[in-house]
Amino acid sequence: MKGACCRAYCIGLVGLLLALPAQATDVTLVGVFPGKGAVLQIDGGRPTTVRIGHSVQGVSVLAAEEKQALVEIDGKRLTLLLGQYASSSPAGDRERITLAADARGHFFADGSIDGGPVRFLVDTGASMVALPARDANRLGIDYRKGPRGIIQTAGGNAIAYRVTFDQVKVGGIELANVDGVVLEQGLDVALLGMTFLNRVEMQRDGQSMVLVRRY
Repeated sequence: MKGACCRAYCIGLVGLLLALPAQATDVTLVGVFPGKGAVLQIDGGRPTTVRIGHSVQGVSVLAAEEKQALVEIDGKRLTLLLGQYASSSPAGDRERITLAADARGHFFADGSIDGGPVRFLVDTGASMVALPARDANRLGIDYRKGPRGIIQTAGGNAIAYRVTFDQVKVGGIELANVDGVVLEQGLDVALLGMTFLNRVEMQRDGQSMVLVRRY
């Protein structure tokens, strides 16, 4: 394969998928070969490369683009972003929230951290929930007790403090003990990153996104 369009865009696997009943199929997109195929983790097994038009364990890859793939899971078609998890199990009574994209294609969500209101930008490129220092101060979070480090942002390097939020809530989905970071500079809006998103099922359909609690 030649050129950037054929590079494999891969991410590190984060943890193990929660075991679900045998009739459900759980899939995580862990890599993409644009125009060629996708690397899938199915039911917590080893990552498997599936070419476009082929199936493995009832999961078919229909299209593969940079950082996303269209898959069919037990007859249900879904577009998965890198790192995104999906399941064929019925959502049932699990908590869910539906988000609408803004004019720029971004998804914002109103929620809370440790009981205080927060406006989030959904960001699958952020490894953790990230909070500007001004919001942390407003919420009474003493973030400077956490480990201090330097992280890369769109505006360059920034000082960041590692924290664990007792509670992060978006709509009716409330999660406990969510790892995050607080940035003193370089961040204008709270990011709903993968330490939250890895614990929900994300389904994107055009201009809408549905988040369903996994566990």
